[in-house]
Amino acid sequence: MQHITLEYTGAHKDHETEMQLFVYNDADVVEYDKFTALALNSCFDYSKSNWLNIHGLNDINLIKTIGSHFKLDDFLLADILNTSKRTKLEEQQNVLFFNIKSLLPSEYSDNISVEQLSFILKDGILISFQEKRSDFFTHIRERLRTHAGIVRTKKVDYLLYLLLDAVMENFYITLEDEEDKIEDLINLTKSDAKPIILEKIENHRDNLNFLKRSIVPLRDSLYYLKTKKDDDDNNGLIQKETFNYFIRLHQKSLELLEQIESDMSALESASNFYFSEQSRKMNEIMKTLTIISAIFIPLTFIVGVYGMNFENMPELKMENGYFVVMGVMFLLVIALIIYFKKRRWF
Repeated sequence: MQHITLEYTGAHKDHETEMQLFVYNDADVVEYDKFTALALNSCFDYSKSNWLNIHGLNDINLIKTIGSHFKLDDFLLADILNTSKRTKLEEQQNVLFFNIKSLLPSEYSDNISVEQLSFILKDGILISFQEKRSDFFTHIRERLRTHAGIVRTKKVDYLLYLLLDAVMENFYITLEDEEDKIEDLINLTKSDAKPIILEKIENHRDNLNFLKRSIVPLRDSLYYLKTKKDDDDNNGLIQKETFNYFIRLHQKSLELLEQIESDMSALESASNFYFSEQSRKMNEIMKTLTIISAIFIPLTFIVGVYGMNFENMPELKMENGYFVVMGVMFLLVIALIIYFKKRRWF
């Protein structure tokens, strides 16, 4: 049997591992805010819905204890701890595993902040794993506490839908932030096309590609769930009526991908406009230099003729020859400028 090494590979290694448990049904809810591994055998009520939320993945022994208690194999635990894994859905006997990347704009840069979340769905139990404590699910906890909406009347499969929907809202937030920055970039290219703008365009292009790579496997996983709605081999972890909610999530993923394609086109337009503006500026410079050269060519010819210093050149003995030549050169310059103006060359 292959030995699996469990090691957290994410960036949030300084976050303490904490657990929170909600046990609820339509009638009441019990919340354990400082839940510990010692209470695993006593606090769960399998006649109700149970949501165990884990913040922080640094305590490997605790993760192993959770896996052992709920009979999760080490391959699933390794996928939870390995944050380089792409979004995936895996169905095992009586277990549905889902992991997803949550993306949000970075506060102090144009980069995207990434956190992996994993979900284990078993009969009556939903376990969620977060790399750190965050506000993704605060509104869902409040709905459980205050009996807002229908979450407490549903089973944990509906809760999984709500958690995934909350994560997908972060995609919308990230995409909207990217769109605002792209609009600013487009305006900048029209006003002052500096080289730094091209660098920013490429950075946002990378961000959109990263968003796309994160959403495509999510779309495929949700499509798989969508196709399971009428399958006879459905293991019952997701109720028939709940499949419609996951179909909505699939539709959202398609909308996000369409919007990303639209934003990529806008970035491509900004990039093309940047190069067009650079070409236009270069053409303006070349036109100016060409006009100056055209003005000085006849002047250079006149100066060259009188620089030959032949002894019998008739103008060499003229008392006012210098001033006459300078006057002719000045009038020639004025005539050329008027000609270029009439031809609208500048």
